[in-house]
This record gives sequence, C-alpha cells and structure tokens, in this order.
Amino acid sequence: MSETRIEQLCVAKNMKMTDQRRVIARVLSVSEDHPDVEEVHRRASEIDARISIATVYRTVRLWEEAGILDRHDFGDGRSRYEEVTDEHHDHLIDVKTDVVIEFQNAEIEALQERIAKEHGMRLVGHRLELYCVPLAGSDDDAGAS
Repeated sequence: MSETRIEQLCVAKNMKMTDQRRVIARVLSVSEDHPDVEEVHRRASEIDARISIATVYRTVRLWEEAGILDRHDFGDGRSRYEEVTDEHHDHLIDVKTDVVIEFQNAEIEALQERIAKEHGMRLVGHRLELYCVPLAGSDDDAGAS
C-alpha cells in the first residue's frame, strides 16, 4: 500500500512512524466524516487490535501540534479531526445528524477579504462553520417532526 499524505508529512517532519501510527494515518486519510478520537480508535482497532485509545489520543495530539491534523469542535462536545489540506474549505453541520459537509464558496471568501480590507486589515486565515437543520419538506428532513 502506498503512503498516505499524513504518513508523507510525518516522514518529512522526521516523526517516528510505527506500524500503529501508519494504521491511524490510513484511517484518518480515508475518513470523510471528521471522526473523533473514539471513532478513529474503533476503526483502527478493527485493523490492528493492539492499538489502544491512549495511542490514538497521543498520536492525534502530536499530529495536531505538528500541523498535520486540524481539530474542530462542531458544538457536540467532541474534538473532531481532519487532515490539513492545501485547499481551504468551510463546514456546514447538520445539528440533527452531526453530518459535516465541506464546501467552498468564492463569494464568501471575497466578502471576508473585503470586510478585512474595509477595516484596514489583511485576512490571513479564518474558520467558517454553519450550523443548520434540513429545510422542511426536503429529502434530508424525512421523518423529522
């Protein structure tokens, strides 16, 4: 199996890559749902039962500090993680299902730049998280009361 981007970043930063860390890297690299540590552990331990929750906590914290992972708190009390990417994106969070949708919108990006400039500032970063519920009558709202 070829190295994941997380593994490549760890190697580039001279970080030790144990077999267990490689499994954790692969779990995170294929995740599309911003898992928390417990979910990463569940998935990783299906591949290698020797991986402890403590190992996952330590590894995720180390990679976050190294700028390899981003940590998010989407209001559900859990720290959730995703691989740092070169492409900026924002998040739309369904508060009923905790589904996280990544999106990009050039108009929003331009507006943020303009607002910063209007205040004599240069935008160097931001996070946008939209907390939502499905529109009444939409397919995503099926079964909701």
